[in-house]
Amino acid sequence: MSGKIYVIHENPQWIPPFAAAFEAEGVPFEEWLLTDGSIDLAVEPPEGVFWSRLSASAHTRDHAHSKEFGRAVLRWLSSWGRTVINGADVLELEVSKVAQHAALRHAGIDVPRTVAVFGTDVLVATAEDFGAPFISKHNQGGKGLGVRRWDSLAEFAEWVHSPAFEPSPDGITLLQELLVAKAPFVTRAEFVAGEFVYAVRVDTSAGSFELCPAEACALPGADGVEPEPLFRRRDDVDQALIDGYLAFLAAEGIGIAGIEFIETRDGRTVTYDVNTNTNYNPDVEATAPRSGPREIARWLGSLLPREVVNSRG
Repeated sequence: MSGKIYVIHENPQWIPPFAAAFEAEGVPFEEWLLTDGSIDLAVEPPEGVFWSRLSASAHTRDHAHSKEFGRAVLRWLSSWGRTVINGADVLELEVSKVAQHAALRHAGIDVPRTVAVFGTDVLVATAEDFGAPFISKHNQGGKGLGVRRWDSLAEFAEWVHSPAFEPSPDGITLLQELLVAKAPFVTRAEFVAGEFVYAVRVDTSAGSFELCPAEACALPGADGVEPEPLFRRRDDVDQALIDGYLAFLAAEGIGIAGIEFIETRDGRTVTYDVNTNTNYNPDVEATAPRSGPREIARWLGSLLPREVVNSRG
C-alpha cells in the first residue's frame, strides 16, 4: 500500500497544529475540505488512511451541509475498504447528543437525565412535566451554543414562543437536568488510539452554562486584569473512570476523542459530551507529558507503510 493521511474537515483554522505535527513526524498528509466538491461513486478512492475531523458545529461556520457531505464521503470510503479513523458511525455520534447519551448509558456510564423533544409543539408541555430548574440544549451542538439554564417554566415558555428561540439544526431540543458542580470546573479527558493522553480542567467560575472546553470560549479579564487560566492540565482523574471511557471508545470504534464530565455536589461523576474532533489547548500542550497532535500524527503515520513515512522523515 502507498498513500498518505487524508484529513477530512470543514474548518481550516483547526489544521495548523496537526500540520506541524505531521511535518515533525515525517508523515505525508493532504486536506479534504468538505465545503463543496464531488465524488464519483464508481471510482476507487486513493490509497491511504482517512481521518474524519468533521464537527457538529459546522453549521455555525455556514457549513451546514458538511455533515451530509461527510456522510456521503465516509460511506464511499468504507465501501472501498479504506481505513477510516472516526468513520461514518462515529460521525453519527459527533452530530447527535441523543446518540452519545444512548451509547454512554449502554456502556454503564452515568449520564444526565435527558428528554429529547422533536419540534416545538410539545416542547413547553414536556418541560412542565420535566420540571425546573433544567438546561435546554441543541441535539446537534458545538462550541456550547444553544445551552441555556431555566429556573422558571414561564420564562422558558415565553422564550420558546418568541423570535429569540434558537432551534437545533436537526429540530431536536434536549431538556436536561441541571448539574451543580462541587467545584467550578468541568473536565475533558483526551484519548488517542486507545490510550489516555491527558485531562484538561476547564474553569467555569464565570458562571457559564455552555460548558465549552474550547479555546474559542475563553473570556478576557475585566479591567485589563489577566484572568486565571481557563484551561489547566489535570492529573488526578480517577483511573476507573478512564478505564470505563477506554472500553466505551473501543466498543464504539472511536479512535480519537475528548470526553467531557462534571463532578457534582451530590457525589456523581456525570458524562455529558463526547467530542470526536477534539481540539488541543496550546498552554496545556506545553506542560503535558505527551502532545495530542503529535500522538495523532505518530499513530496515523504508523498505519502507513514504513517506506512512505521514512521518505518524509
